Amino acid sequence: MTLAAMTGLVQAGELAVGESIPSIKAKNHDNKPIDLEAVSQQGWMLVYFYPQSSTPGCTNQACSLRDSFTQLTQRGVQIYGVSNDRMSQQKKFVEDYQLPFDLLPDKSKRIIHSFGVPSSLGFAKRQAYLFKDGVLVWRDLKASTHQQAADVLAQIERLSSLSIP
Repeated sequence: MTLAAMTGLVQAGELAVGESIPSIKAKNHDNKPIDLEAVSQQGWMLVYFYPQSSTPGCTNQACSLRDSFTQLTQRGVQIYGVSNDRMSQQKKFVEDYQLPFDLLPDKSKRIIHSFGVPSSLGFAKRQAYLFKDGVLVWRDLKASTHQQAADVLAQIERLSSLSIP
């Protein structure tokens, strides 16, 4: 067994539609505990990954979700953003852009690896995962910066019309 495997730093396989959310407990930007698996059992949940707080593309992506937050929460969507930034960077990002949802600092890349999100130059690739009652129902492996919220809302509408329970 390699050192990477023994330390849990091996990236999991890509999370596929139909799979359950990984069992993950983390702390948010305010150091409050979040149990993603438990939260995901309560309807819709979006977990999106982005390379770095306060950079132009990541800011556009977060602000897209912020600007459509009312529409998303009316549909029952819980939102969590993940990057390998430090907690202080995440907190500043939330404050600077008045983000109304939790950001999860993942310096160890434990969450990133659990979802099978690839990295480039040490940064997580931009991806989004939509869960319904703990099961992955849609994933966007090249998530949009400006249209993240519109893409999520369109998928919820499409999936709801298919009678996803």
